[in-house]
Parts: sequence; C-alpha cells; structure tokens
Amino acid sequence: KEAFSKDKKQKLHQSDKNTSFLSPLVKNIIRKENIANSELLQINGSGNNGRITKKDILNYLNTKSNYPPQQAPTQKVPHNETPINIHSTNQNNTEVIEMDRMRKIIAKHMLASKSISAHVTSFVEVDMTKIVQWRNQIKDKFFKREGQKITYTPIIFEAVIKAIIDFPLINISVKEESILKHKNIHLGMATALPSGNLIVPVIQHAQEKNLLGLTKSVNDLAQRARNNKLQPDEISNGTFTVTNVGSFGSIMGTPIINQPQVAILALGKIQKKPSVLETEFGDVIGIRSKMFLSLSYDHRVVDGALGGQFLQRIAHYLESFDINREL
Repeated sequence: KEAFSKDKKQKLHQSDKNTSFLSPLVKNIIRKENIANSELLQINGSGNNGRITKKDILNYLNTKSNYPPQQAPTQKVPHNETPINIHSTNQNNTEVIEMDRMRKIIAKHMLASKSISAHVTSFVEVDMTKIVQWRNQIKDKFFKREGQKITYTPIIFEAVIKAIIDFPLINISVKEESILKHKNIHLGMATALPSGNLIVPVIQHAQEKNLLGLTKSVNDLAQRARNNKLQPDEISNGTFTVTNVGSFGSIMGTPIINQPQVAILALGKIQKKPSVLETEFGDVIGIRSKMFLSLSYDHRVVDGALGGQFLQRIAHYLESFDINREL
C-alpha cells in the first residue's frame, strides 16, 4: 500500500512538472504545435526540478519531424484529450502557399462536380498506328503550307465529333430533373497554363469544322490560352470536354466532369506495344501504336451501354482512318 501510494505521487508530480510549471512562452509553443499532454510526459525537462524549457520543446519537435511516416511512433489518445494533429510540423520546414483565385475556383468547381454527378469511367484501348503513320507523312508538308503544326488532338477531335453526332444523348446537360439536348457541339479542350492552373477554351460549333479548321482552332485557342488572351465567351457554354493526360506521360486517367456537361474524355499517351494481329495466314505479333481512351460520364443520365457504345464508336473512327487521306 505504501509502495503504491509513493508511485502514484511520483506520477502526479511528473504530470505537474510537465503541465503546471511551464513558462508562458513554452505554453504558447505547445498550443501552436498541438502537443498533447501524453507527449509532454515523454519529454525529459532540463530545467530546475525537471522543468520543460523552450529548448526541450524545440528539440522534441525537431526529432518528431525527422521520423519517416511509417516509423512515426503511435500513441493511444485518451477520450478526454485533444487528438494530435498529425499534419502539424515545424514551421521552419514548411512553406505556406496561398491558393490563387483561379485555383480556388477550380477546386470549388471540381468538388461541386463530384457532388452533383454520379461519376463512372469506362476505358478502351485504340490502335492509333494508321494515324501515327499518316501524321508522320504529312506534317512537314502541312507546316510548309499552313505555317503551323498538326498534332494528334484535332484528328481525335474529328472522331469525337462524329461519335457525338451518332450518339447525341452524350451532348446534353441536366437542369434539375430535365435533360437539355444541345443541337450544336461546343467542344472544350482542357489546357494547362504556365502557372500550373487549368483552363478550358471551347471550339464553338465544332461540328461545322473540317480537320483543317479544327487544327487551326486547336492551335489558336491553345496559344492564346497560355498567353492569357482568351475572351470570356471562348471559355463558356461547352457541351463536351476532352483532356489530354497523355501529354504529361499518363497512359490513362479518370477525369472529373466539367459541369453542367455529362461526359468528359481523357486521351492517354500513345505508345508502341506488341499486339496480336489477325492475318489470312493466322495470328502474328506486330508492333502497334496504342492509346487508352477514358470516358467519365454522369450515371444519372448516361448508362453504361450508351457510354460504352460511344467510346467504341470513337475507337472505330480512329482505327478506320484513311491513311491516303489528303488535306
């Protein structure tokens, strides 16, 4: 009984030592760094009678910040104690960057989209070999004649537009419990800015443009987007959006729908792969240029059958491209 009483007094004294006899400066650091009482009990004070000093607290924080995440000590937090903020860190090792206005708008827009739409993503792999060969054949001639480059983007856009015409219920938006079916295809093209932000210029009435017109529109809008020279009506009223995640090396993505649209297509990186080819002499292995297409769609109004058929139709138009086509 006497030993138990002595041990209890020692623990109470240790608690007092760590929590009661602290300078205002030390208490302020503890409050700012969200250090729980259970952590204080682990610190050996170097002051008089074991009092915790500013130096003790700073040494503890420095040691704590050097733990790799998987080696960080775990502690059980009592129910009556404030949980430790696992994201707290020594302010000397952290740079605080304020979101700019555009990033705040993007963040709100993306969160709202996930809240509004029931997102589903379907994937298909496309053989782009014919298109790669055709572009390699005509790109120099095209540049000399038109004074600008032809990329894969307008070629893919052409296939997307054809598929939307075949499946017009992809080119819709939702207003409360009504479906708004759009007659015109206003095609959005997600564009990365030098600042790291994202903007979506829109090719208005895209169904009226041929491949040459689409190429010029893509190049013009992309250049003016990066130079901050777009007009307000050039970044609004889109009905379907395409984003090129392959330009940053990704093979596929699960893009977030650009509200109030109901679908968005992600273009993956074009890469060479060994593939099984069917010939009159049997199956053979050949090198083909392949690309993944990822379609995210709003399952409230676009079912898996429609989403899958639309995606397959884009693939069909791309794979049946005429390699002898003239511009």
